[in-house]
Amino acid sequence: MHDLPYSHVDLDRAGALRADDAWVTTLLGQPEARVVALWRDRCLTSSGLAVIREAKTMIDRDPVFLGRDGDDGWFAVDLSDLDLDDALLLAGAEAASEIRSMLIGNGVGAIGPGEASMLAYARGLLHWHRNQRFCSTCGAIATSRNGGHLRMCTGDQCGRLLFPRIEPAVITLVEAPPEAGMPDRCLLGRHRGARSYSTLAGFVEIGESLEGAVRREVFEEVGVSVGEVAYQASQAWPFPSGIMLGFRAQALSTEINVDGDEISGARWFTRLEVVALIEAVPVADRRSDSIESFLVSTWLEAGD
Repeated sequence: MHDLPYSHVDLDRAGALRADDAWVTTLLGQPEARVVALWRDRCLTSSGLAVIREAKTMIDRDPVFLGRDGDDGWFAVDLSDLDLDDALLLAGAEAASEIRSMLIGNGVGAIGPGEASMLAYARGLLHWHRNQRFCSTCGAIATSRNGGHLRMCTGDQCGRLLFPRIEPAVITLVEAPPEAGMPDRCLLGRHRGARSYSTLAGFVEIGESLEGAVRREVFEEVGVSVGEVAYQASQAWPFPSGIMLGFRAQALSTEINVDGDEISGARWFTRLEVVALIEAVPVADRRSDSIESFLVSTWLEAGD
């Protein structure tokens, strides 16, 4: 089991209980209930830590239910309709911080993976609410239900239930076919405008399997056909609404033909060359929170 960043929320989401509006309201009013505040996808912080308030102090802001820690409820509230200064004053915060920058080991972060997972979960849910205020079928106003885990169309002839949107994407480390006398190599591409190389990724399309998405994306971006595709791990990625599905794939040839659109260059790298790529990036600029880091590190560890 791979417990990747943002993927493990230590809360009971209480799926059956949160459908009861009275239960949610009662929990929200308890002295032990807590709320975290976000502003335009950023967490409101003080000294690098999320500001946590009694939930009942923000009950008029329509908090969404995140889950329970024992009997204590946790909620999130979106202050994006306010100017930043007003949002900071209301929350008693000093700054609005990017959640990825708050994670220990990923820049100069101050929070652990459990709290980062909860804040990313809150970010994704609030982002969806902010962008799903109206029914996508009839255009009527949609209101929050089930503690904020669905929205309901208020149109007389519609009443559609709207659930949070999740966008699946595949990310792949491609290995070169075995070749006598050659070291193991992996394929990395450089996205247009990027300074370094990375693994290949893309969104899953309708009517497509995950393995099919891997093969299509790799061929479209770098012109390489792959055969065997093996699932490695998945990662919640609510930035704003993704889930990343990690794979390792076996190339059928080493010929490369980049698309020139998304990818400006690609090449095969040995393990020593990948390590050199990583070490060339200043420590302060390294991001280790994405599943890409996991795919690359496990490939490096598999070497002789």
